[in-house]
Amino acid sequence: MKDLIDFIALIILYIFVFYKKWKDKGKDALLVNTLMYIYISFVLYFTLMPIITSIPFIFNHPYTPMNLVPFIDITMGRGDFLRQVVLNAIMMMPFGFMFPIIKSKESNKLFLKTILYTFLFSLCIELLQPLISGSRSSDITDLITNTFGGFIGYIFYLIFKPLINKILNFIKSK
Repeated sequence: MKDLIDFIALIILYIFVFYKKWKDKGKDALLVNTLMYIYISFVLYFTLMPIITSIPFIFNHPYTPMNLVPFIDITMGRGDFLRQVVLNAIMMMPFGFMFPIIKSKESNKLFLKTILYTFLFSLCIELLQPLISGSRSSDITDLITNTFGGFIGYIFYLIFKPLINKILNFIKSK
């Protein structure tokens, strides 16, 4: 139920802020931006939600600082580290794939921008997790593997760029 409030807020934000703006840019921009918005909404669901109902309680628990020792879970043999590493990389691959499609008109330094924005998106999540919930923690390993996932997504973007351009041109012509 708490997550539902966040999803309603995201839907309202989409309808009243983003939809018209993206629709005015064309069907292709509406499609790509909407897909990115849905993707980001699900990332928020898996990493931060519930957010709105947690706001009154953010100071009711200690803030655990980020673990700054990379891959300590692997070296210490703790938990399901391999699963965590793989899932973190997979989680950010769509960002690395879709971000350059959205920014393709700004082709200057697109790779660096994609990696930077993937890193910043991941950093925001990692810093907010322990603030929103006392049961969540942040980890430098997650930041590294998320950024690597964005890199892999960018490689997939490069591989599929000709097909993506054909699809977007087809949508534009309709």
